[in-house]
Amino acid sequence: MPDYPFSPNDRFVYSVSQLNREVKEALEGQFPLIWVEGEIANLSRPSSGHLYFTLKDQQTQVRCAMFRMRNNLLHFIPKDGMQVMIRARVTLYEARGDYQLVAEHMEESGEGLLLRAFEALKQKLLKEGLFEQKHKQPLPRLPQRIGVITSPTGAAIRDILTVLKRRFAAIPVLIYPVQVQGNGAAEQIAQAIALANERAECDVLIVGRGGGSLEDLWAFNEEIVARAIHASLIPIVCAVGHEVDVTIADLVADMRAPTPSAAAELLSPDSLEWLQSLDRQEQRLESVIKRYLAEKRQQLFWRQQQLQSPDQYQQRQRERLYALEHRIKQALRLEFIQQMRRVTELSGRLTAVKPEQRVKNLGQHADQLSKRLRQAMHTQLGNHRRELVSKARTLEAVSPLATLARGYSITESIADRRILRRSNEVKAGERIRTRLQSGQLVCIVESTE
Repeated sequence: MPDYPFSPNDRFVYSVSQLNREVKEALEGQFPLIWVEGEIANLSRPSSGHLYFTLKDQQTQVRCAMFRMRNNLLHFIPKDGMQVMIRARVTLYEARGDYQLVAEHMEESGEGLLLRAFEALKQKLLKEGLFEQKHKQPLPRLPQRIGVITSPTGAAIRDILTVLKRRFAAIPVLIYPVQVQGNGAAEQIAQAIALANERAECDVLIVGRGGGSLEDLWAFNEEIVARAIHASLIPIVCAVGHEVDVTIADLVADMRAPTPSAAAELLSPDSLEWLQSLDRQEQRLESVIKRYLAEKRQQLFWRQQQLQSPDQYQQRQRERLYALEHRIKQALRLEFIQQMRRVTELSGRLTAVKPEQRVKNLGQHADQLSKRLRQAMHTQLGNHRRELVSKARTLEAVSPLATLARGYSITESIADRRILRRSNEVKAGERIRTRLQSGQLVCIVESTE
C-alpha cells in the first residue's frame, strides 16, 4: 500500500464543477467592473446575436464575450484589428473552465476614436460651408512679410526659413511661437491667428508643423483652430505633417501645402527667376523709351521743316486773301448775269400774256357757257313737261274719279270709314256715305239684301 502523508478520511476532494464554480465566484468577487484596452482578434457573430472575440496586446490575450442586449447599443461596428476599450466583468465559463471577460460596454480607443471625431467634425463644418471655394482668399504674388505660426524649436520652422533664404532672402519672416501638440496647443494656435489679424503685420500666414502620428497632429483637427482659420482676414497656407497627412485645418485654409517646405516654396518666388524677369522688363522698357524718343525727334524735325518766317506767312495769307476776293467777284458777277436773264425771261412771258386779252377771252367763254346753260335748261324743262303729261294721263286712267265719271259710286261706313264691298258688312239703321262723281250722299240703311 502506498504511504499517504495523511489519513484518507481527512481528504477533501473537489469535483470539477465545484472547483469551477468556486473559482468563478472568487474571480467575480475579486474583480468588479474594470476597463481593459486591447486589439480585437478572432471576432465571431453567431446567429444568437452575441459577440465572441479575443482581446490581445503584444504579449498575451484573453477571451471575451458581449451579449446581444449590450452590443445592440454600440455606435460602431467592431472589426478584427480594431483597438478598443471595454468595461467588463472577470468571470469563468464553467462548462469549459475558461477564464474570460464579459463586456458591458465597448468604445474605440487610440486612432480609431480620433478618426471618428475627425469625421464627425469634418461633416459638421462641411454642412456649414467652411470648406467652400468661395471663402478661399488669393495669396499675394510677392509677400511683404510672411507670418509663421508654429513651434519655434521644431523642424518645420527650420525648413521654412531654409527654403525662404534660398529662394528669396529679402522677404522678412515674423514667427508666432505656439505649442503644436498636447493639451492647450489648439487654443494657442487659435490665439496666434487672432493676434496676427489684430496686429496686421503680415500679408500671409503659414500655420503648420512637422510630421507625426494622428494623435500628434490632433491640435490641427480641433474646431477652435478651424474656426480661427475661417475667420482670418489674412490668407492662410496650412502645412501640417507630410503629404499624406490631411487635417481639418488643411480643408479650411485658403491653400494647403503638403509640407512646411512646400508652403515656403509656394509663397516665395525664385529670386533668380525674379531678377531675370526684372532684367527682361528693363530691356523692354529701355527699348520702348528709345523708340519713343526717336519718334519725338522725327516729329520735331518735321515741325522745324514746316516752320516759316512771319514775312512768308503774311505773304501766303495775302495771296490767299486776293484769291478769295477774285473768287467772290466772279461769283457775284455770275449771280448778277443769272438774275438778269431770269428778269428778261419773266418780262417776255408777262408781255406775251396781256390782262386785257385774257379778260376778253374769259368774257367770251362766259357768254358761251351762259348760252349752253340756257339751252340745257330749256331742253331739260321740255323733257320734264312731257314726262309729267305722260304720268298724269296714266294716273287719270287708273284714278277712282274716272270710275265715278262712268256712273259708279263708292260707299263707306260713317262709323269706321270702311269701304263697303258686300251687303253683309252693314246693318239696318247704320249710317253710310256714298261718294258720286260730283258730291256725296249720306243715307240710313233700311234693310240689306
